[in-house]
Amino acid sequence: MKLAVVTAGLSVPSSTRLLADRLAAATVAAAGEPVSVTVVELRDIALDITKNLLTGFPSPQLRTAIETVTGADALIAVTPVFTAGYSGLFKSFFDVLDADSLVSKPVLLAATGGTERHSLVLDYQLRPLFGYLKADPVATGVYAASSDWGSGEAAGALQRRIEKAGAELASLTAGPPAGAGEPEFVPFEQLLAAE
Repeated sequence: MKLAVVTAGLSVPSSTRLLADRLAAATVAAAGEPVSVTVVELRDIALDITKNLLTGFPSPQLRTAIETVTGADALIAVTPVFTAGYSGLFKSFFDVLDADSLVSKPVLLAATGGTERHSLVLDYQLRPLFGYLKADPVATGVYAASSDWGSGEAAGALQRRIEKAGAELASLTAGPPAGAGEPEFVPFEQLLAAE
């Protein structure tokens, strides 16, 4: 399985990158197969994204990032929250993708912010964005406020959310169980006769 991780954190180190790494680790741990993880740090290609928006031509670095995301079997997308919404850099990257490049792609949505008050960004901004892109977000989104990074109950609750979301993403990318072939075709007449 190929897993792409898009992180829009601006600082180094970044809590957004930390959350992205923990989500990727949880997905790898839950997957029943080898997973190749590639991280796309948007801060490293921010100028390339802006130039692409202005000219319509991606740089080689941006083209590689786009191919990584669109060619992956699954995606983890993590953004910091600024002014009660996802970051402009995050949105700009997804603006340069072809509108149909994420159709049916399993996506784990996550965000970081200073306060719990912004946790609704997952449902009111990220889900609509990825719904428009026709992706397939997992049920559990993960929001991490500053208070979640300490120790104790909050950190434990964050880790449980991370593990749950990672397991959901891994299950969406899992193939059929071993030994499961094509489903057996049963003619309709035979189904009626069975009653």
